[in-house]
Amino acid sequence: MKRSPTLFVLGLLLAALLLSPLGLHHSTISAMPAPQGSGTIYCASDDGRRNYCQADVRGGVQLVKQRSEAACVFGQTWGYERRGVWVDRGCRAEFAVGYTGGQGNWQGWGESYNVYCASDDGRRNRCPVDTRGGVRLSRQRSGSPCVYGSTWGYDRRGLWVDRGCRADFEVGQAGWRPPAEQVIYCASDDGNRNYCQADTRVPPRIIRQRSEADCIYGRTWGVDPRGLWVDRGCRADFEVGVD
Repeated sequence: MKRSPTLFVLGLLLAALLLSPLGLHHSTISAMPAPQGSGTIYCASDDGRRNYCQADVRGGVQLVKQRSEAACVFGQTWGYERRGVWVDRGCRAEFAVGYTGGQGNWQGWGESYNVYCASDDGRRNRCPVDTRGGVRLSRQRSGSPCVYGSTWGYDRRGLWVDRGCRADFEVGQAGWRPPAEQVIYCASDDGNRNYCQADTRVPPRIIRQRSEADCIYGRTWGVDPRGLWVDRGCRADFEVGVD
């Protein structure tokens, strides 16, 4: 059977219409925006009020680069919850979000370090770290799930884990540097316990691990009446005497 030339031409015109920019533009407008996944997002409080930016925060959030003159301080002018990242009072910044599934090399940003924190007895355990630059889950080590806001989280007092969560966490500095007199370097160079003189009336916080050996609070570093100690190859910078 011969095809009608008229029908053939009409078919070509219909196909061209469906593939035209107008058709593509229509489908783009009708698509609903989805929450942003892992990667970097920009979130801004342009009007000085609290603003939410949709993001997958199950793996944690870290402040990468502040872009506002107004300070971006975790828990005060920025933070995150199940709805996503929020900023307030003029804070504008870029944030890294999402679980990496790896050892936490964040594209060479350079202002972060890894810490191990564990709920070995199934109860809540705190690891004293500086959280002002944000925290992100880097690698889960436990069979029990590590879920932000449920079995792990952080606040001004540090990082916490609960109900069997054991994981490596990446802690960011976001360009922050404390005054030199508030930081000391303490090292277990020979693999044995070493004490460093420090004011421990306020619990020290690790701000940068410098060793390949893990610096784990209560295991390879800690404090006692003699001062700050490190053990089993831990080498790190510690913030001391700051509440």
